[in-house]
This record gives sequence, C-alpha cells and structure tokens, in this order.
Amino acid sequence: MTDNVIAVVMVFLSLFLAGGVISLIRQGMKTGAAVCGLGAAMALFAGVMWW
Repeated sequence: MTDNVIAVVMVFLSLFLAGGVISLIRQGMKTGAAVCGLGAAMALFAGVMWW
C-alpha cells in the first residue's frame, strides 16, 4: 500500500512541476522551464516505475 501512495505522490509532483513549466514559459524564463521540465519528467518516470 505504501508503495502505491509514494507513486501517486510522485505523479502529482510531476503534474505540479509541469504547471511550473507552463508558468515559466509564459514569463520568458526558458532555462528555468527546462530545469523544471526535467524534474517533471524524472518525477513522472519515478512514479510510473514505482507503481
């Protein structure tokens, strides 16, 4: 059960970071958006692999 909770938290974290990517792109901070996008991709991958 705990493993699934951690996986769900990682997926929600990736969605939060994806929202940050959209926000940073709108503000013109492309470097920050790239870093945030990398974090979102890693969190999504971790959540899927943890499941």
